[in-house]
Amino acid sequence: MLTAILSAAMALQAAPAAPAPLPEPAPLSQDNRALLRCASAFALVARAQTQGEAEAKGWPDLTVRGREFFVRALAQLMDETGRDRVAIAALANSEAQALAASGDVPRIMPSCLLMLEAAKL
Repeated sequence: MLTAILSAAMALQAAPAAPAPLPEPAPLSQDNRALLRCASAFALVARAQTQGEAEAKGWPDLTVRGREFFVRALAQLMDETGRDRVAIAALANSEAQALAASGDVPRIMPSCLLMLEAAKL
């Protein structure tokens, strides 16, 4: 009899609710997009400088300062948007590919260098 009552009570219990979906990450603000763009540009130039590419030598050495900017920028983007490291890395990779394909790095570097100076790196 007790078994029948327990079985009936268990049947009446509601099934566990499905976990709530994770909230969508905040969209990138204009400032965040500029930060991502410059961080990606610095990564491209730093890599080109390391590889000895002549065009990249026309810019200030970014192998240390640019890399530090990149790391800090991506950490800031994670904090401000709620995205994880994998998602931010994917955004940076996509941005770097777009910059390389468009050839926009020389056009945006002057403003990015101002951003680098403002970061006091």
